[in-house]
Amino acid sequence: MSLKISAKTEYACIALMELAIHKNSAEPVHVRNIAERHSVPPRFLVQILLQLKSADIVESTRGAAGGYRLKKRPEEITLGQVMNIIDAPVNSMKRMLNQTANSDAATILGNIWNAAEKCRQDFLNNITFADLILHANKSEQ
Repeated sequence: MSLKISAKTEYACIALMELAIHKNSAEPVHVRNIAERHSVPPRFLVQILLQLKSADIVESTRGAAGGYRLKKRPEEITLGQVMNIIDAPVNSMKRMLNQTANSDAATILGNIWNAAEKCRQDFLNNITFADLILHANKSEQ
């Protein structure tokens, strides 16, 4: 079984990595630059960044010299947090019980799915964007 990540979540994480890399820059990062560098549709990226702005993760500056920057430090933003903002988590138990008769087997499996989801969420909540930038810097060497 593989972890299913939406394109929207992946693009959000790519954008946040770019913003984290440029966190000390005096200039905000332009959407166009992120979009071109990573082959992300600019209009889709704007929607994602607006969603992250609503969640207080990024801030924007308007105008020709405008763009986006992190509102929080990379150490304060986790993959799990971003995934939950972009693609709200689905309650596995509820999903399963909607598709299966309410039985002992369904309840047992629902509990297992919930435990697996909690492990996934705990794992992703322990990976910050500072960790990702550190990893990216190591791979470039």
